[in-house]
Amino acid sequence: MRKLGLDVGDKTIGVAVSDELDITAQGVTTIDRVGIRKDAGKVMDYVREYDCDTVVMGLPINLDGSDSVQTEKVREFRTMLENKMRSSGMADVKVEWQDERFTTVIAERVLMEANMKRKSRKEVVDKQAAIIILQSYMDRVKNGK
Repeated sequence: MRKLGLDVGDKTIGVAVSDELDITAQGVTTIDRVGIRKDAGKVMDYVREYDCDTVVMGLPINLDGSDSVQTEKVREFRTMLENKMRSSGMADVKVEWQDERFTTVIAERVLMEANMKRKSRKEVVDKQAAIIILQSYMDRVKNGK
């Protein structure tokens, strides 16, 4: 089964999915945020479409490890997603955290190195961040950390 990676922001949610062997992560889309319930429902659609057993969410914490304002918002989104999945017969889908410090910076660098123009980078940076979050999670699990 596959894994779904999420970079949850205020305006968008970057979405990535693993291959069936959990070796590589690929970008899927960027969801424009409209409301926490609808956004969680849209994520569930992708969980179903790609037959995922795990959702990996980036946890936005400060450099010193403390919570940020965004941390609480992402925790609320996770709670909504887990509740909706439980009530929809998807209780067996796990939701895991992955430290997302520096993922947006890394994503920007990757896109700049690919000579992507600034406007184009802005459109795909969240999807790229979701790829990095999911790949980091899979590498961590594979290495037993």
